[in-house]
Amino acid sequence: MSSRRSRSRQTGVSRISDDQIADLVSKLQQIIPHNIHATRSDKVSASRVLQETCNYIRSLHREVDDLSERLSELLQSTDANSAEAAIIRSLFM
Repeated sequence: MSSRRSRSRQTGVSRISDDQIADLVSKLQQIIPHNIHATRSDKVSASRVLQETCNYIRSLHREVDDLSERLSELLQSTDANSAEAAIIRSLFM
């Protein structure tokens, strides 16, 4: 038995099963847009799916930051009392 499993049982922390991990990795693989899906003959590793998921989340963060900056610039270039400015401000909430 691995030391991680032993510690888990000793501290009373519930352990996620290998089947649950496989199911969660499969769900992640289905929702990330990158093309890392396994073909019939080969299986994509869980670590690869997790790495691609992390990369995708990082790219989403960059995109959100970029869009926020662009909205800020657009807001600065519009009349503060205009309808366009109100719409832009509502996007920040």
